[in-house]
Amino acid sequence: MALSPLLLAAVSVLLLLPPPQAAQSAASPRVFSVVDYGAAGDGARYDTAAIQAAVNACAAAGGGRVLLPAPGDYLTATVHLRSGVVLDVPPGARLLGGTRQGDYPPESRRWYVVLAENTTGAGVAGGGEINGQGGAFVVTPSDQKNIMVSWNTTGDCEGDECRPRLVGFIDSKDVRIHDITLNQPAYWWCDNSVIRNVSIYGDFDTPNNDGIDIEDSNNTVITDCHIDTGDDAICPKSSTGPVYNLTATNCWIRTKSCAIKFGSASFFNFERLLFDNITIVDAHRGLGMQIRDGGNVSDVMFSNIKMRTRYYHPSWWGRAEPIYITTCPRHPGYKEGTISDVRFINISSVSENGVFLAGSRHGLLRNLKFENVDLTYKRWTNYTGGLYDYRPGCQEMVKHRTGGMMLEHISGLEIDNVKMRWSKGSLKGWDVNPLLFRPSTIDGLSFHDWQSLDVQ
Repeated sequence: MALSPLLLAAVSVLLLLPPPQAAQSAASPRVFSVVDYGAAGDGARYDTAAIQAAVNACAAAGGGRVLLPAPGDYLTATVHLRSGVVLDVPPGARLLGGTRQGDYPPESRRWYVVLAENTTGAGVAGGGEINGQGGAFVVTPSDQKNIMVSWNTTGDCEGDECRPRLVGFIDSKDVRIHDITLNQPAYWWCDNSVIRNVSIYGDFDTPNNDGIDIEDSNNTVITDCHIDTGDDAICPKSSTGPVYNLTATNCWIRTKSCAIKFGSASFFNFERLLFDNITIVDAHRGLGMQIRDGGNVSDVMFSNIKMRTRYYHPSWWGRAEPIYITTCPRHPGYKEGTISDVRFINISSVSENGVFLAGSRHGLLRNLKFENVDLTYKRWTNYTGGLYDYRPGCQEMVKHRTGGMMLEHISGLEIDNVKMRWSKGSLKGWDVNPLLFRPSTIDGLSFHDWQSLDVQ
């Protein structure tokens, strides 16, 4: 069975290589310098042929490291990694993605600066930078949302998603990415993948520049990552197969969209996912699930998470919800997935909107648990409140009173030591209520040690 793509926008990744002193040992992997194959490293001339020749030679020798010596800027079209080859970009070296459509393969799904297909043990590391030169793809800059170039002349992609990405691993396994910075992607990652110590810097006003997309991929570990980007930061998707055994820990996230988001591509199941010790700042949405295509979610833990969520322009999905769990059919006639056995433990937030838990008639939310959760509500931006955002599909944007928790179509919700704090002086103009729900759609509620308080 084919494995699925692991997609990266801009990331700093840690690959588990031996320490420098070990590199001189007889057991160390062979090193192939791209300079020995003719790379100029001046940022003006394309070094694609030299880099690819070094990769091919490394693979033919049984694997090792392909080195981009520092200092240097290496301009390239798509580089195709091979099994056993680690692209080593040290501090002071940059791999620059080309900005011409001809720099990339004909099929849009393969538009990556670095692409590994059907590989085992390939990776990226070194402490340097891969830069997609995303600014070159901005047609009209906007503080609300940039308008981006679209290479959709072939008809196999649409709108502002027709742009190249930075790093992609497709139908691959044993992927290792560490100590690398992925910078300025124009757009937005297999089995047994480790993503460690990765820094991602995407333009805050650019759409579709996700941080890490885990698409149809299993047994993935993301740890010690810093993600600062415009669109979704960590985003599991199930387009052609399930996503299971994903762990994300010790990460810092800032995004104009959703920090952790399941979907919205959700045709298959999500199972056994853990998110722990994560800090989220100034996100449009904190923890989100957009289940729209019939897949189910089960056995998910969010723990030890601190976040701050706020409003941005409504052209971005989200309305400042710290927690947003939804399932509904994307289109009339679509199957409705379910979400069950999800736990939120040791969570704190400061937010401009409340928790939004919305199942659907045939896609209930089941067995949710909130334990040791501290929710503070206050307003500090001037964007319009009083809206719930169901996008994509469903009911789109709906006017609604603001609730500390808004609940619909739920069977089994346990509240244990949950505090809601409403900031005095910031409530002017709010039409708020601690709990909003339609009783006919809810059963199995359990409240223990729950408080709603006005605070300074």
